[in-house]
This record gives sequence, structure tokens and C-alpha cells, in this order.
Amino acid sequence: MNSSPHKSIFEKGAWYVVVQGVLIALILFGPQGSHLVSSEPLATTLQSCGIAIGLLACLIMAIAVINLGKNLTPLPCPKDDAVLIQIGLYRYVRHPIYFGVLLAALAWLLIFPGVYILAYSICLFLLFDIKARREEMWLVERFPDYRAYQVRVKKLIPGIY
Repeated sequence: MNSSPHKSIFEKGAWYVVVQGVLIALILFGPQGSHLVSSEPLATTLQSCGIAIGLLACLIMAIAVINLGKNLTPLPCPKDDAVLIQIGLYRYVRHPIYFGVLLAALAWLLIFPGVYILAYSICLFLLFDIKARREEMWLVERFPDYRAYQVRVKKLIPGIY
């Protein structure tokens, strides 16, 4: 049933990674759009929160990468020798790296509250939702226990979604 060695990189979902890279680049370096916050004290508070959330996001991504180990790939198609990981942060959310990236986008939005950054971040969330659905189709094919894992653990936001 495993035909992934014969799949091209685009059949393994490389286009998701390209779009993801573009959206992350837009969040970090693209036009910000009009500011959503005009109050200086509120902006300072949001920036402080953004820095804290950004540090948390980096920690979450680093721990998730360590938890994933040799299974790590940017492509949604699992590696041929992949094993199902349900330990560490994967006990709380099925895609903790995506969650960490989304938290980082939120942090950036709090630091630089622009309407375009908000739009790019929403698009990134939607992309991760779509990418995770495709990834999970492959994971269900590969790992019979994945369906039970999907029932127990939320997809992108621990305890919520």
C-alpha cells in the first residue's frame, strides 16, 4: 500500500510547503497594512505579550521537532520509515509544529498589528488546516491506530481544534 517512493515531490505535497513559505515570508516581511491598534499603551502591552508568545512558540516548535525525531519532514507525506508519534507535545495536539508556527504568527501580529498581517495569518491557519487534512489521509493509510488518535487529540490547537 506504500507507494510513496514512486511519488514525485509534488505528489508528496511540496506545493503546501511552497505556499506555507510564501505566507510566512509575507507575515514577516510583507506589507503590514493599516495598524489595528492606535493606543500607545495598548500597543506596548500587545508587543510585550507578542514577545512572550513568540518565545513560547519557539519553545513549542523546538520540543515538537525533538519529539518527532527522524520522522521530521516538511512534506505532508510521511517518510517511508516513519513511526507514529503520540508522546511529548503530540499527546496534546496532532500537529504541534503547525501550532507553534501559528502561535509565532499571532505573536508577530501582536508586535506589528497590521490588517495584512492578520489576513496572512488567517490564510496560514487555513493552509495548515488543509495541509493537515491531506497529511492525515496518508497517516490513516499508514497507521491503523491513527483514527483513534484523531478522536482523542485535537488537530491544530490543543483542547480546542
